[in-house]
Amino acid sequence: MAEKELKEAAAHFVLVHGSGHGAWCWYKLRCLLENSGHLVTCIDLTGTDVNSLEDYNRPLLDLMSNLPETEKVVIVGHSSGGVCVTQVVHQFSTKVIVAVYVAANMLRNGFCTEEDIKAGSPTGFKDNMTYKGILLEDIQQKIYYNTSPQEDQVLASMLLRPSPPDIIFKTARFNHGREADKIKRVFVKALYDQVLSSEQQDMMIKLWPPSQVFALESDHSPFFSVPTQLCDILLKVI
Repeated sequence: MAEKELKEAAAHFVLVHGSGHGAWCWYKLRCLLENSGHLVTCIDLTGTDVNSLEDYNRPLLDLMSNLPETEKVVIVGHSSGGVCVTQVVHQFSTKVIVAVYVAANMLRNGFCTEEDIKAGSPTGFKDNMTYKGILLEDIQQKIYYNTSPQEDQVLASMLLRPSPPDIIFKTARFNHGREADKIKRVFVKALYDQVLSSEQQDMMIKLWPPSQVFALESDHSPFFSVPTQLCDILLKVI
């Protein structure tokens, strides 16, 4: 494909990490997408002094605000990053081509009902699994990266940071507007997920049916365990 044609065909992917992670976790997927000719932006959400979802999600909201009105993105959220994506879907619907939820919280109105909380609250965690807000290393491997390569587990153990308090997400409330429902949404299930169970993922799909559902033989972190397959899905949905 000629350079001009490639530029015209390129999509802009915005990748949004989950709790404890950062832009770094997308390094494999970013390479794959860029090698396919696409633009990729990996967001680092706010890591400190977070008192609300708005604080935590500020880098993503600023990015979307500053995009030209004519530019649309493919926004991809992992895990709790799905809440951040949903906020964007509600506030910037005209700038989103498709929203992709990768083993992520996909709740139309946030954590508004008991059903939302049951579907979207991680089931794999217990109170004694963290130290200063970070999952203990052996627990990380069992819950986040149980099918991921060892080198990625080690990388993560060096880079994970404290997660924002649960209250940041559980107080997330979105006013349901019809514009949000017009956005194409895709859900990517992780079949070996130890954070959000298969039943929870299915419940979220039932509560807010997406346009397409894909399943990966992956742990909670497909960007490590099956990056090529995840990339293939993203290229199919644009």
